[in-house]
Amino acid sequence: MTYGLIGEKLGHSYSKLIHESLGRYTYDMFSLSREEFKAFMEKRQFDGLNITIPYKKAVIPFCDEVSELAQVIGAVNTVYLREGKVCGTNTDYEGFLYAAQAAGISFAGRKVLILGNGGTSLMARKAAADKGAAEILITSRRGETGCVSYEELSLHPDIQIVVNTTPVGTYPNNGQRLIDLSEFPQCRGVIDVIYNPFETDLLQQAKDRDIAHTNGLPMLVAQATAAAGYFLGETGFSQENQRIIATLRAQIENVVLIGMPGCGKTTLGTMAAEKLGKTFVDMDAEIEKQAGMDIPSIFETRGEAYFRQLETETAQRLGKEKSQVIATGGGAVLRPENMKALSQNGRVVFLKRPIENLAMDGRPLSKDLNTLKSMYETRFPLYNKYSQLTLDCQNSIEASAAKLLSLLTDENQR
Repeated sequence: MTYGLIGEKLGHSYSKLIHESLGRYTYDMFSLSREEFKAFMEKRQFDGLNITIPYKKAVIPFCDEVSELAQVIGAVNTVYLREGKVCGTNTDYEGFLYAAQAAGISFAGRKVLILGNGGTSLMARKAAADKGAAEILITSRRGETGCVSYEELSLHPDIQIVVNTTPVGTYPNNGQRLIDLSEFPQCRGVIDVIYNPFETDLLQQAKDRDIAHTNGLPMLVAQATAAAGYFLGETGFSQENQRIIATLRAQIENVVLIGMPGCGKTTLGTMAAEKLGKTFVDMDAEIEKQAGMDIPSIFETRGEAYFRQLETETAQRLGKEKSQVIATGGGAVLRPENMKALSQNGRVVFLKRPIENLAMDGRPLSKDLNTLKSMYETRFPLYNKYSQLTLDCQNSIEASAAKLLSLLTDENQR
């Protein structure tokens, strides 16, 4: 039996992990050109497929039957066989509403802005309308009929829900966004269907403004379990949604360790990475590779400003990736852009250790105990601000590593 995902570029997809976590079938990835897509569909040598960009509309002519929902939306993302017929439906609809509900985002009576005019946009506008949206605006860079331009959005400061259905901000083009939420003071909810990174620039802005928000991971999982039901002709897979989301996030996310110089980030991080099955990365070591000299030499010959710039570049590069334990330098929290980059795919953990127990050898800014105390007073509020978890590191490294794993497990199960 053949199950899988069809799209043009699938390097960022987590669909294989999600479907195979159900333990019922092998799930393959088919990156196809438009010519290859046509030939693949004509052969009909499959049992169930998910369809993604750019084929959600193009797949419709290959279906013998298309569900009423998919017809109304005008896009198919799930194809399955029934009695020799190729059937098409849209499970993105179910996944989208699941994600919105889980985030506490309601469309009822709200003015909704949907960014983009592709297949996912068609689904989102149907879902918003079905849930009672008072008004729905569609915006597109190409200026299609029925869409408002991005320039015209200034005429709509009363937008309350924003949905991004475009790929803007997706890995590896992290940090991009199409709008500024500050222009919409009544915004109460943001849905970004992107799931790599976990936090796009748009979602980070929503988070900073205390606006209810969600990425596309819950949608991806919920549409996948709905698709599995069609593939196998069974029900009940939606009960697995929360488990799969937690498991997938734990596998993919970075663990970012922050704290004072000498608090044990490298030693603890190395041990934690091994236990978690993640790659350990030391930011200071990465900076030394780039500079071709050790940290004290960088400070001595090029100065702290040069070091901080290298640190930011390193944070932006590492923050894009996944499944890492990242040990930061003690001063990484001094630049908001560093923590913004490291937070997009990461859970940030503050390693808290008494000042008198901090190692000082080979650390250019840790000259003596008084210097450390002054540094700590400046940085402590930042460590608290940027961390989701705090770990007291007064015990042995082994005990601290065990406690860290316990904290991460508890957090993922919430």
